[in-house]
Amino acid sequence: MSFTGKLSDKGPFYHGTKADLKAGDLLTAGNRSNYQPEITMNHIYFTALVNGAGLAAALANGNGQERVYIVEPTGTFENDPNVTDKKFPGNPTRSYRTQAPLKILGEVTDWVRLTPGELQSWREKLANNKGEIIN
Repeated sequence: MSFTGKLSDKGPFYHGTKADLKAGDLLTAGNRSNYQPEITMNHIYFTALVNGAGLAAALANGNGQERVYIVEPTGTFENDPNVTDKKFPGNPTRSYRTQAPLKILGEVTDWVRLTPGELQSWREKLANNKGEIIN
């Protein structure tokens, strides 16, 4: 696994989605943003925090089951500029992005799921967010 700059996070890493995938599948950039669907994303995002991936799964587009996958970056990656330093000093969310595929290693079934009220609150925050996605 490769890093950009001085990243030293060695994971494990997770990606949250509603897609039904299996070990060996590759997640790639080029999909629509879950938060601003008019934007096609140049990166695929992941985190070293399983509950952060769970949040992403809950907020993901689609009607499928929320899933959190253990992933391995296949190329270089960088801190996610949408949350790192822009919203939180440093990278306390341990959030990253890459233009290279993420390889699915397996699935995690034990993470903290949002209550319906928490999910609604997050959706309202995102709907009212006028910030620009750094793509």
